[in-house]
Amino acid sequence: MARRFGIEGGIIGVAAAAVVSLAAAGALAFAQLQASEAEADSPGSAQQRPERAPKIAPVDPSIAHASDRPGRSLNITIDDGPDPVWTPKVLEVLKKHEVKAVFCMIGPQAKAHPDLVKQVVAAGHKLCDHTTSHNTGMDHQPQSYQSQQILDAQKMIEDAAGGAKVEYYRAPGGAFTPYSRQLAADHGMRPLGWNVDSKDFEGGSVASIEATVRGELTNGPTVLFHDGGGNRARTVESLERLLPWMKLQGYGFGFPER
Repeated sequence: MARRFGIEGGIIGVAAAAVVSLAAAGALAFAQLQASEAEADSPGSAQQRPERAPKIAPVDPSIAHASDRPGRSLNITIDDGPDPVWTPKVLEVLKKHEVKAVFCMIGPQAKAHPDLVKQVVAAGHKLCDHTTSHNTGMDHQPQSYQSQQILDAQKMIEDAAGGAKVEYYRAPGGAFTPYSRQLAADHGMRPLGWNVDSKDFEGGSVASIEATVRGELTNGPTVLFHDGGGNRARTVESLERLLPWMKLQGYGFGFPER
């Protein structure tokens, strides 16, 4: 019996020692883990966790027409570019008359001419998403198509801009849907309408474009011109004549409300 007791006692002793050893190892590992986490969370640590990207602040999904500038004010908006021939000429006229505008760009055009997008931003103008394909039947397309058109264009324009954000979304031909307005607003882009259509894309004379704009200014402050989609020589000349005339009528220039 004594021999049996001695064997059992030895086994128990070994087991107890093993348990103590494992407990000590576990305590050491836990202490090392705590030290590692504390180091990673310290302000100067190279292992500090990266900050999360800030969330996009949604905006009002209703279609904007009003100006953010109080009083007698107009919003100049320029669609369908950027174009390597006409966008620089439009920028030159705007600079000459010290007027800022919103440029509603088609995604692939912005991607193809990032230098022009950067020039627009550098001059103090604002960016607007005008989709990737300029499909005026957007309101008859499924939501997946609308999403691709809007969000792909936003990314193309912002990538080309090198950091500036797209602040507005204008549906081609005004083909908004409740879904597209909310989608744009959720991604920080206020849906943008217009009050005055210059009809500069219809091939009329400079005189007819001027007459159209002058006659419709009582409709509201947001005026639509184009710097893409064709020969815009008449647009450039119309802006050259209209901008100083607008100032003589007491108008100032702002941006559409956000």
